[in-house]
Amino acid sequence: MELAKVKGQVVSTVRDPGLPNLTFLLVDIVDEHGKVTFPSQVAADTLGAGEGEMVLLVRGSSARMILEGKTPLDLSVIGIVDQISSGKEAIYSKYK
Repeated sequence: MELAKVKGQVVSTVRDPGLPNLTFLLVDIVDEHGKVTFPSQVAADTLGAGEGEMVLLVRGSSARMILEGKTPLDLSVIGIVDQISSGKEAIYSKYK
């Protein structure tokens, strides 16, 4: 799994027939402090994550498991992060 921050949305009205009508998000892969390690990735989202939120992602065959069938996906949102902590210190909180 990877951490990412949602930058925005990607709209694609013409797509592969095997790809259902999903929301696509533009995300930056980040470390636990929010520093960008890999910018501008596109991830499928079935959870409704919004701009500025931190999310958990999976790649490859795990990304395709969010849907049934042989969906051509490589990156999917599997969780919206509420908090990241190390020991007693909160590094990130959705509710700040």
